[in-house]
Amino acid sequence: QGKFTLLRDTRTDGSFLVHHFLSFYLRAGCKVCFVALLQSFSHYNIVAQKLGVSLTAAKERGQLVFLEGLKSCLDLMFGEEEEQPGQPSPLQFISESASNLKALFDFVRTSLTPEGSDSWKSPVLLVDDLGVLLSLGARPVAVLDFIHYCRVVVCSQLKGNVVVLVHSNEDSEDEENELVVNSMCHHSDLILWVEGLATGFCKDVHGQIKIIQRLSLELTGEQDRVQIYQYKIQDKNVTFFARGLSAAVL
Repeated sequence: QGKFTLLRDTRTDGSFLVHHFLSFYLRAGCKVCFVALLQSFSHYNIVAQKLGVSLTAAKERGQLVFLEGLKSCLDLMFGEEEEQPGQPSPLQFISESASNLKALFDFVRTSLTPEGSDSWKSPVLLVDDLGVLLSLGARPVAVLDFIHYCRVVVCSQLKGNVVVLVHSNEDSEDEENELVVNSMCHHSDLILWVEGLATGFCKDVHGQIKIIQRLSLELTGEQDRVQIYQYKIQDKNVTFFARGLSAAVL
């Protein structure tokens, strides 16, 4: 509890980690606020059903608060957003001149602050994918401020967890995205960095994952612990193995 986990992918798609954490926390009985900026609700729901979790049922019982970013953006741009009195759209910054993510932060805080009738375990904020906020016009400083305030509320005050996915590419000319990625790496308790194979596509090995435990943040004098595995994504699970030890090789 109280941890910030960064999911980072380079030259591949790390969304399988998002689906894992979403189903994991829902099965564990946690209250989840999912800021989904990349795909539709039906996409996440179909994958979750393969993993044995119903997002529709979780929404109905109040365990899952789902922000469908694609739909909210379209509604805002075409003026079809149905605003609640005194509650602006979480993505209100799109239609305003100020790059201010306060409305999105207020949405997260309201969603995860426990009410008297709540019996859920620790709250969880899940974001997929943070870089979309930059594409929608938010400034890097505003995005980092948003994550900072979410960490204070969710991790420190509510003793919950924050899990964020970002795409990165060291050869990219998108300096704003790389600034956000590098800044978040410095503040993460755990980094799961998924990379495509340097040698190109392989049918039996889909990529490698670098697990970085930020022990240096705990001021114990220890170095960060790094573990590297390769993986293969299957229909309902993912197989991990040491480098060079896939079933195809052995």
